[in-house]
Amino acid sequence: MKLFSNSTFMVLEQALNNASLRQKTISQNVANVDTPNYKSKQVIFKNHLNEAMNAHRTDERHFQFSSSNKGGPVIKTMNNTFVNHNGNNVDIDYEMAEMAKNQIYYNALIDRMNGRFSSLKTVLGGK
Repeated sequence: MKLFSNSTFMVLEQALNNASLRQKTISQNVANVDTPNYKSKQVIFKNHLNEAMNAHRTDERHFQFSSSNKGGPVIKTMNNTFVNHNGNNVDIDYEMAEMAKNQIYYNALIDRMNGRFSSLKTVLGGK
């Protein structure tokens, strides 16, 4: 029996990986806030979410969500805005808000993962 390879653990692991990638991307944007002509980047997970939803359909009558890209998260360069006179489009207030939101999301995932491990510990007779 594989305790850590069920769908819940796999989804939580992938979500943690995605949150980590988002954190790295936001950190890169913050680090380059004063770099001339630097364009901010965002991580797009919509395609990844669609794949996960399709993979967990329990009945063929359920809605199927289609995705155009099967490659996982995509890092997209934002070229459509200019915030600074030097061509840099990083908005530090937006990036810090996104970082805080991502941290809350990551902490919630960790709490959920800890809950799963606590449940396993209880089932196995631990206290």
